[in-house]
Amino acid sequence: MTSNTPTTAEPTPPPSTGEMLSRLLHTLGDPDPARGAEDITVAGADPLVPSVHRLADAMSAAIGVFGRQTAAVGEQRGHPHQKVQVQPGAAIDQLMATYHTTLSGRPLGALLDDPTLLGNNDFYRARDGRWIFLITTYPHLRDAVCSVLRCGLDKVGIAQAAADWDAFTLEEAICARGGVACAVRSRDEWLAHPAGRHVAQRPVVEIERVGDGPVRPLEPIGEADEALAGVRVLDLTHVIAGPVATRLLAQFGADVLHLTRPDRPDPIPMIAMTGGGKRNAYCDLRDDHDRAAFHDALQDADVFAHSYRGLARHGASTEELVRRRPGLVTLEYHAWGAEGPWGDRGGFDQLACSATGFAVEEWTDRPSLPPTYLLNDYLAAYLGAAAVATVLRRRATEGGSWRIRVTLAGVCHWVQELGLLAREDVLDLPRPGSTPLAALSTTETDFGPLTEPATPFAYSGRAVPQAGRRSPLGSAALQWR
Repeated sequence: MTSNTPTTAEPTPPPSTGEMLSRLLHTLGDPDPARGAEDITVAGADPLVPSVHRLADAMSAAIGVFGRQTAAVGEQRGHPHQKVQVQPGAAIDQLMATYHTTLSGRPLGALLDDPTLLGNNDFYRARDGRWIFLITTYPHLRDAVCSVLRCGLDKVGIAQAAADWDAFTLEEAICARGGVACAVRSRDEWLAHPAGRHVAQRPVVEIERVGDGPVRPLEPIGEADEALAGVRVLDLTHVIAGPVATRLLAQFGADVLHLTRPDRPDPIPMIAMTGGGKRNAYCDLRDDHDRAAFHDALQDADVFAHSYRGLARHGASTEELVRRRPGLVTLEYHAWGAEGPWGDRGGFDQLACSATGFAVEEWTDRPSLPPTYLLNDYLAAYLGAAAVATVLRRRATEGGSWRIRVTLAGVCHWVQELGLLAREDVLDLPRPGSTPLAALSTTETDFGPLTEPATPFAYSGRAVPQAGRRSPLGSAALQWR
């Protein structure tokens, strides 16, 4: 098959909400997944938006599991038992949080150093009739695409240049130049590919005990304290999935120290959106002084989260870090799996949709992303944060050093495995953003007032905390308070 024609996937029956929640809690290692699922209520179900995939069901499950696992940490520390309620409409709003969030009344995309770069992220038709998704969001990724295609930055020029290449050849050339791109594949094509087989063989969240470590009890806390109070998180993540996961940990009380390489910062609007409650320090692991400060901070860390390849070159692999700090929990974000055939490739949300067959299943007049545009980033964020809460509970009784891995392509697989809806049943549903949002929240930040979708779940007997203040990059020292 060439991916210039849609597939006709048959609708498939979904698991019940309870089954979905119980399976997810089991994957996370919850000691009683059936009971945990009973404590989560999802007030509605798909279809809510014009997608053949169960977007609201998937996101509601991830949100509900995060809320439940975080509450369970609080209960282990003395808080009363909480049930969790999720509104599927609010879950859809979360998938589009990047586009619903404003800073001083301006959409985040309009505040980027070069807002045109986002507009070039798209599907392009190749010479062989296939499609390829190109990413130019960051300058080094833009340069890789433009140097391979020998074109300028305008979308028309990129399209004309891409049309002179075969899709798979262009994919390889851009990745070899340090960029990221992905030819569109059907699900069958992806599952026949070595990278696809690698991802398909793994659960949506991988949790592995990777070494010995002391039991670290979860100390009792007061009613006014949040569930993760006192948990220290070193955060070396960027873009969306990792930073949103660590923002969730900060929102529920963790002391999160976000680290940024000075020459590779995320755009200020993204820091404003994902930085709630974090402190921000500069850290370049290539620098001897910064590396020493990082390892000093590691000695008192509970969690290390990262979304970079190649950390082993700088003495920051999980194996090395748990040797230095037994009992550490690491949270790793990857696009294609750390140890698979594409383990050395970068990737983004849209590329996971392109590779796995998701974009073919969403086909309109060409391969399409979900109507929320983003999918895997936000699902991965909630799933990863939920896994951290679960592992902290396990470490409190079992001890050990732990590694959590979440891949964007694996998240796509999980959503696909929830089954497909009939296309004729969803085509006329309202697109996300065309109806009022479930709820908005506005907070003051060092960058101006930030308005964003409100936290998408509620507890039965306790207020959900608000995200903390955002601060500029480099405004904190690389040390704990």
